[in-house]
Amino acid sequence: MTDTTTFDWRSFLLGWSAEWADSLPASETRSEGDEAARRERWLGFPPASEARIAAMEERLGRRMPPSYRAFLKVSDGWRHAGGFVWLLAGTDGARWHDDASGLADSFEEYLDEDAGPQERREATLWRRGLQLDVESDALYVLMDPEDVDEHGEWAVYTWAGWRAAPPERHGSFLEFMRDMHREFHALRSRPGDGEPPFVNDTTRRLDAQVEAARLEALRGDWERALTALEEATEYGRPRAAGLRDQIRRLLGQTYMVYFDQLVADPRYAAELLPPLVAEQAAHSYRDDSTLRFHLRGATEQLVSLAYTTLEQVRAGTYRYAPGGPFGQAVERARELARWGDTDEAWSTLRDALPLWEPLGPDHLAPLGWVADPLLGPLLTPERGRELLSTPRGGQTGERPEVTDGLDPDGLAWLAEPDRGNHRRTYRFVLVEDVEPGELPARLGDEDGSGGGEDGGAVLSAPMTFWEARHRALEGRTEFSSYDDRALVAVGRAGGRWSFAFDADPAPFIRKRFVSPAAAAGAGTRAVVVWSGLRTGVGEPFFHLSVAEDGTERYAFTYVGGEIRRSGEIPPALDPDRFFGRPEEAAGAERSLLEAITGEFGVRLPRHALVSGRLPTFTTRSWTRPPRDGETYAVIRMRYGSELSAG
Repeated sequence: MTDTTTFDWRSFLLGWSAEWADSLPASETRSEGDEAARRERWLGFPPASEARIAAMEERLGRRMPPSYRAFLKVSDGWRHAGGFVWLLAGTDGARWHDDASGLADSFEEYLDEDAGPQERREATLWRRGLQLDVESDALYVLMDPEDVDEHGEWAVYTWAGWRAAPPERHGSFLEFMRDMHREFHALRSRPGDGEPPFVNDTTRRLDAQVEAARLEALRGDWERALTALEEATEYGRPRAAGLRDQIRRLLGQTYMVYFDQLVADPRYAAELLPPLVAEQAAHSYRDDSTLRFHLRGATEQLVSLAYTTLEQVRAGTYRYAPGGPFGQAVERARELARWGDTDEAWSTLRDALPLWEPLGPDHLAPLGWVADPLLGPLLTPERGRELLSTPRGGQTGERPEVTDGLDPDGLAWLAEPDRGNHRRTYRFVLVEDVEPGELPARLGDEDGSGGGEDGGAVLSAPMTFWEARHRALEGRTEFSSYDDRALVAVGRAGGRWSFAFDADPAPFIRKRFVSPAAAAGAGTRAVVVWSGLRTGVGEPFFHLSVAEDGTERYAFTYVGGEIRRSGEIPPALDPDRFFGRPEEAAGAERSLLEAITGEFGVRLPRHALVSGRLPTFTTRSWTRPPRDGETYAVIRMRYGSELSAG
């Protein structure tokens, strides 16, 4: 923060005035005052004497804050503070607003009992603020005598109805004036037809700062680079926002990340269009026509490519495919992520970063992968910082420490409450020496009525569990109480094991349950687990069955304090070790999962199952058909007609 007591107001205001004068088109018609300011290269007025300032304070009944007093001693008022205040008050023009605008009631009527101190301060400002705007584009500038810092500086608030936003706070008058100088630069940074080039000491300093930040970012010093680019962006310098947004996107930030100007450059389209349109796809309420605004200046060919990419992202078919050795690493990472090994996929991408080649001088890092349905879920803020800290693009520097993996070992994480506490029950099948793509043939629904995109025992494209659930229900018209076909996600479970996991199983009905272990274990071993120890509905239960060469070797089912077992259960999995009193059943879940992990050396990938995308299919029913005398319900829906039951 700048020391307001030592700030060189004269140099600052002289520089601003010269920049303003040099930016004016020769043919522009100006007022007499503006023309005089241009000739004299001075936007201010004669300085105010101490006596004049004291008289002002006597009139207003308050001593003015330090930075405003210091300003007045250099210039008693100011022309063109930013783009929308044409005349700023000096000693004569400053006045208590006293709700002259009539806005106090409008702001205060929106306050409720939950309003915080800042909201209340903004609402009541209109009754106590000192108004500094004399002529403006309906923009109010009010200093708040009750919002005072430890140096005696009053906060300045600006507000205009056309902004459709709350009042903007500036910590002091000095901060307000520096912000207005930045606004002036931002508005002049792209001269229109007939306007002179906007070049001055400030722009030259900032443009050199942008170039230095670009190199710092490639060397891995992204924090320093980001600070420099943020400042240059506030001044509207070309390239700055596009470079800054590349860093922000890899930090997980998406709000107002548009890769300004760079995204319209065909050289960078392959890397910058995908993350831009992915954010559009993530918000269904957005009008797709707004993409054209962010692509202003782009060719029609590039705009067409943007909309094509948007369709691919929405359909889940977009595929990040850079060239060269880095592109080969991307393919390996995608295959790992496809089956749930997201930690190894990330390691593959990270280790290949030194092989990455930028598409042009303003390309700071690989970005298209964040829109890839398989690779995008790998990104976390920590991993983004790791990527940004890695030297790349021909630059050298120190490699960062490796971030910890996201997936815990084993199965015990399933016993931990998830966000929202939704994972109270789950079931899964583990099969040894079988690839994930072979599981539908062992477990899949054979009647062709469910599963993959083509029906039957076919894997779908990788998708989230809830996307898969939505697609599975699309067009379905019949639901039966005896049919329990599971929608499962598949992947690798460590070692030589594959898994099929159901995150939202149907209710467990012990008398009709049929374990799929035997079918899954033909010619190998298979393990089935179904846990409902924390359901909160009905009696707690847990089932384990193990099959080998197509025959169930042992199993046990615990329901509400009763254990049924079969076969020779290994001592490590003996249910008597875990279940005592019924009220203690929920506490046995973690121990059971740890024991299964130890017995078979398996794991399930938490990140892929919770936040990633995996192939899915629909299994055959986990319950037997009804026997004679057993009742069941079938619900058939006729869309646009009545609901029937049989």
